[in-house]
Amino acid sequence: MTKYNLLISKTALKQLELLNKDVQDRIRAALQELKDNPFESRPNADIKKLRKLTNHQVYRLRIGNYRTVYAVEGKDIKIAKIFPRGRGYEWLD
Repeated sequence: MTKYNLLISKTALKQLELLNKDVQDRIRAALQELKDNPFESRPNADIKKLRKLTNHQVYRLRIGNYRTVYAVEGKDIKIAKIFPRGRGYEWLD
């Protein structure tokens, strides 16, 4: 099975560090699971392609009440943002 590289932006890292320890651990575990397959939803990994950006492979990963937006380029998964549910998508417009 092909593994992907996980790259986290400075913005996403800062957003992650502001969360409490339990939530951070849960998000980190979910991001590690993306290395196996960043495209397919599975238990504990609700993944959805964001339709507004059809030219790019941009996805949303749902982790409880938090969302992570990431792009897949080659073998790299680039984590762009981590934010609470209901916020954070406006930068995609």
